[in-house]
This record gives sequence, C-alpha cells and structure tokens, in this order.
Amino acid sequence: MLALGGGAVATTAGLSGEGGYSGIGPNFVPAIISGGLVVLGVWLLVEALSGGWRHAPPDDAAARGEHAFHAAGFGWVTAGLFAHMALIGHAGFVIAGMALFAGVARGFGSRRIARDLGLGLVIALAVFLFFVKLLNVNLPAGWLLPLLGAAGT
Repeated sequence: MLALGGGAVATTAGLSGEGGYSGIGPNFVPAIISGGLVVLGVWLLVEALSGGWRHAPPDDAAARGEHAFHAAGFGWVTAGLFAHMALIGHAGFVIAGMALFAGVARGFGSRRIARDLGLGLVIALAVFLFFVKLLNVNLPAGWLLPLLGAAGT
C-alpha cells in the first residue's frame, strides 16, 4: 500500500497544477487520493511491525455470531431482483417494485404474499409519484399508465 501510494504521489507530481477559473488544478483530487494511500500504507506498516490487530474478530462465522448462509432466502431475493429487471421495461416501475418487494419479503421469511404484494404496491407507487411529480424524473408507468394518467407520462 505504501509503494502504491508512493507511485501515485510520483505520478501526481507530474500533473499540471495550474488551476482554471476555480483555482483548483487537475492534480488536486489525485493528490488527496495519493496522500490517503500513503497514510493508509504507513498505518498498515505500523500495525504489521507492532504485532498486528490485537482485537481482530475470529475467522469462524459462528464465533462472530453470524448466521449460516440461507440458500432459499438468497434465491427469493435474487428472484425478486431478476423479476424487477424483467418487468420494469414492460410492466413499469410500480409493478416491478411490487414484485421486488414481495421477493425480498419472502426471502426474509414472510409467508403473507398478498400482504407483501399490497405493501410493495403502496411503497412502489409512493416512490414512483415522488420521483415523477416532485423530482421530475421519468419512470416507466407500464401497465398502470391508464390508471396513473398524467403522473405516468
């Protein structure tokens, strides 16, 4: 890390320091990043030479209190994400968001699919209206365009 920071400092030193209208040149941000790399490199070196991290968490996930991997939950969340990606272009943001919410809720253990779909609809609709009406961001209305009227355009 220290060598990487030193190389970044050397490269940054070769950049032009002339500022434009703002007085900040093209070497400003690289100089900050390079300095941060050097600081992290020195910190790592001090830790390595002084015996390393003394209060590091154990390598065993169970000893750290973590839960085991739950394949079914992972599958439901992944299915919700894929459903969102597949639906957003045709069905619209609200329907896709509703499917995503229901998939994630099922992945976290909910068995009330009707409630999850309803909550997903309410939350996705609120987010849709916030972005479309207040932030003027166009989101696809999809199948709900006739119901959303001017909000969906």
